[in-house]
Amino acid sequence: MAIIVCPQPQAAEIGLDVMRRGGNAVDAAVTCAFVQGVIDPQMCGIGGCGAMLVHSPQAGDALIEFYGTAGSRVREDQWERLFIREAADRYGYVLQGWVNDVGYQSVAVPGTVAGLYEALTRFGSISWEEAIEPAIPLARQGFPVAGFMHGYWTTDYGPDVVPNTQRIQITPAAKSIYTHDGALYAIGEVMVQTDLARTLERLASEGPDVFYRGDVARAIAADFTVNHGFITMEDLESYKVNVTEPIRGTYRGLEVAAAGPPAGGLTLLQMLNFLEGYDLGAHGWPSTEAARLLVESMAWAVADRELHIADPRFVEIPTGALADKKYAAKARQVVANGARAHDRADTTHVCVVDDGGNAVSLSHTLGSASGVVTPGLGFGYNDYMNCFDPRPGRPNSLHPGKTRVTMMTPTMVFDAQKLRVCVGAPGGTKIVSSVLQVLVNVLDHQMSPVEAVSAPRVDFQGEVVQAEARIPRTVCDGLERLGYTVNRRTLNYDSYFARPQVIVAEKDGFLSGASDPRKDGGAAYDTETT
Repeated sequence: MAIIVCPQPQAAEIGLDVMRRGGNAVDAAVTCAFVQGVIDPQMCGIGGCGAMLVHSPQAGDALIEFYGTAGSRVREDQWERLFIREAADRYGYVLQGWVNDVGYQSVAVPGTVAGLYEALTRFGSISWEEAIEPAIPLARQGFPVAGFMHGYWTTDYGPDVVPNTQRIQITPAAKSIYTHDGALYAIGEVMVQTDLARTLERLASEGPDVFYRGDVARAIAADFTVNHGFITMEDLESYKVNVTEPIRGTYRGLEVAAAGPPAGGLTLLQMLNFLEGYDLGAHGWPSTEAARLLVESMAWAVADRELHIADPRFVEIPTGALADKKYAAKARQVVANGARAHDRADTTHVCVVDDGGNAVSLSHTLGSASGVVTPGLGFGYNDYMNCFDPRPGRPNSLHPGKTRVTMMTPTMVFDAQKLRVCVGAPGGTKIVSSVLQVLVNVLDHQMSPVEAVSAPRVDFQGEVVQAEARIPRTVCDGLERLGYTVNRRTLNYDSYFARPQVIVAEKDGFLSGASDPRKDGGAAYDTETT
């Protein structure tokens, strides 16, 4: 049996076709990722970055990191005087002129092309050309604009970010792709990306070197030089993917593997360690007591995230101490004594399990998308610079070659070395709290995958508890009596929250999966794959 889950149903179907033709989970994930970059171009694409967690019953686990890195023209103090405030949801920093959110200076060196190539050549079975091929006709012939994409263009995400209607028109090349002379494409209208199709064809025929050392790289470097960006030809040529081990922990006797710093896996393990000391299943969901425990786990781990999580190549991170279960026990004691444990976002994801037991959890992103498109290339770049701390001397401060903290959290759970859960999510700082709640829903509340991703959610980034509208008023009132400020939001399926994708393996080997209904997701199954 094979299954693939992602927020774009068409991409899931194309990934499933790869497995039907004999490809494995990595082949399907890479092919799906290229398609996602065409049909959801503000969420991800070849101008982005990400992380892929791969599990093989034979070869074990590997984490492929292809994060965006700051260009060599960056200076640590370049934005210090432009700092206004930290974003309310802890996703990035608000600067004068929005220079870190949109435009050329917001772009980090893209890693997606290199990362997908590394994954395919290490663990895949199909060719690079075969993996890219399904995306090309979708770019050249076009596809109907989905409701979620149009909603992203028009939704107001608040005062901490540039409105997306402006974001997608920051450069003339972007405006010509996503609008008709400034008028947005309507839902269902076919959007064609001819330049992107040509770039994908070049990638397929010439390999990733064309992106990092060839004509595409030269076009990127020239464009960024003219427009005062930070990326040089040398930055592209020297970009390297990191293949490493995932961070590991346990939860109720199950092994948890996730992407470690600068990603969100350590924060997730801290939350799980905290919750392990309580019988969550006894309280049910939603309930005031379960919500309190979730929020306390988030408060504790988020406080540590802001103090310690950064690029481990530049900052020493006390991983062992933070992940120690004795540390979580002390935090629980603080809560028991009546105190607190510690006083936006655009990404996509794909989960895949094939009939050979191989599994992939892949997060890839443009951050919030920079609005920059190099003329003639047809793809948008990340705005990965937006989450660097503009204040010098901090763990997450700017530095050439450094990557910033991210809450991307591709995760897998194992029971006696057999895959139990494969999960991940798009959604900025809310990714970890959503992955946490999906795991709790499956493992503690015995929910099905559909129930686990659909259940109402809470989130806490250090100031206000955000509660989805379906959280009962009695639960919100209970949290407020405990001293929390609660914002009970107005939508039942609120785009504020992350959008997890999950696959669950039962003991009999049956696979089931679900995509969060907060986006147009889908799961594609094949019970006859051999």
